[in-house]
Amino acid sequence: MSVGAHVKEPAEKSNHHVDPDPELRKIVLQELGRIVASRFFKNSHRSQQFLDYIVNCKLEGRIEDLKERTIGTEVFQRPPDYLTGEDPVVRVQAGEVRRRLEQFYQAVTEQSAVRIELTAGSYVPHFHLRSSDPVVKPEIIKLPQLGLAAQVSRPGVLVLSVVSLSAVIALVAGVLWVKGHNNAEQISVARQFWAPALSSQQPVLICLAKPVLYRPSFELYREYSSTHPDSFNTEVERSNRVLPLDPQTKLVWSDMVPYSDYGVALGDVEAAVSISGLLGKLGKPTQVRIGDHYSYEDLHNSPSAVIGAFNNKWTMQITPGLHFRFVEEAGKYSIREDVPSGRVWTPKLNKAQQFEQDFAIVARLLDSNTGQFTIVAAGLTGGGTQAAGEFVSKPESLEKALRVLPTDWQNKNIEFVIQTNMTDSVAGPPTVAAYYTW
Repeated sequence: MSVGAHVKEPAEKSNHHVDPDPELRKIVLQELGRIVASRFFKNSHRSQQFLDYIVNCKLEGRIEDLKERTIGTEVFQRPPDYLTGEDPVVRVQAGEVRRRLEQFYQAVTEQSAVRIELTAGSYVPHFHLRSSDPVVKPEIIKLPQLGLAAQVSRPGVLVLSVVSLSAVIALVAGVLWVKGHNNAEQISVARQFWAPALSSQQPVLICLAKPVLYRPSFELYREYSSTHPDSFNTEVERSNRVLPLDPQTKLVWSDMVPYSDYGVALGDVEAAVSISGLLGKLGKPTQVRIGDHYSYEDLHNSPSAVIGAFNNKWTMQITPGLHFRFVEEAGKYSIREDVPSGRVWTPKLNKAQQFEQDFAIVARLLDSNTGQFTIVAAGLTGGGTQAAGEFVSKPESLEKALRVLPTDWQNKNIEFVIQTNMTDSVAGPPTVAAYYTW
């Protein structure tokens, strides 16, 4: 069996005991014992319980028992009707086990016959067998008339290698190694940046604002439709077309109606998706909170990523005492360095009155005034927030920025001012304009 080959999965719909191959069961249980006895699992009874349960379910073909609610009741003694959306114990523990497995296999020096993995988004473990095929020593046959050397690895098969290509092959191998090494280093830096959140038992809350938004009343749409037949008669039209009233049209306040289901900013959503995507790759569960659907108490209980600046009241409560802070004066927004003669950053407009440059604050707070690890990703406009989200979620951006910080930056609070140049309201790559650690 080749390296990385999957063991054949039991039938997904089967819920009865299946006797696995005795040899497979033996080596998997040996590996399980090695894992739970390691320093990464021995002090976490919950992680041991979780891993033991899912591995044995897989070995016995009880795939139907590898569901969130079933695991919650069987492993964590939750009642059968418990609300999984309000009690994420299984999702949180699955992320914790993934993280510990990754640490175990990064540190292990003695290779075993099988590797146990738990992929993100699933509670079904995978067993990867190492290759057991015998190695055949090739016989070298020289072909001087062609300038070639041939390797015979088994009857009838010749593997030709051109001596003159050896340098090219070595070069390609070197490039691939460097690329793989750099990617691994970048992921490692991202993991260090988010480490306090990854080590928490709670999911990361991704917190977006939902500003008050008004829409024209149905009466206003109907009045317009009376003079423009077949216009704005459906919600699809009302939600996707601008009501083209004459700028001189007089309105009364009742013509505008607050809509509670609308109002999340585009840049905030893009930042939230980027952050959630990275944390998913790192095996960390997330929960999205929007508008009034979360409170200061929520921020007090879980690590969080707070997105958006002036539209998010929690950002404005967390950042006032920081070295770089948001300022609003006479309807204009800026980021100001809170020292005498400190620097100031303001967004810039082009001739078409579109934003062509924006700035954002990215703060990594080990112990913010919420009492929890907090990331702030907030721009002066939506483009800045989008760039801030990209900055904290792209390992290559973090690796480049963090390399100039003190060597013990992992134990410090960090604040960046991020700059982005915009084209047609689309944010470009984020760059660091300033930073401060304490």
